[in-house]
Amino acid sequence: MPAFVGAVKINSISSSGVFHIGDVFAISPHSVAKTFAGAGSFNTGDGLQIYNQYSNTNTHDADVADQNIVGNA
Repeated sequence: MPAFVGAVKINSISSSGVFHIGDVFAISPHSVAKTFAGAGSFNTGDGLQIYNQYSNTNTHDADVADQNIVGNA
C-alpha cells in the first residue's frame, strides 16, 4: 500500500546506512572493514593483568582489494 509521507529532514546517513521511503521488497546494506591489532588489543574485563613482552602486527597486505562489494548482491 502506498504511503503518504510529510516533510523529512535527514541530518546524516552513515556509509553503510539505508534511507528509504515507500514500498520495498528487500533492503540489504553491505559494509566491509579490515582491522589490524597487536597482542592484547581486544582484551576486556575487570582487573586484567596483561604482559606482552614483544608485540608486532604485520600490516602488509599485497592484495589490491580483499572483499569487493559489487552491485546489490
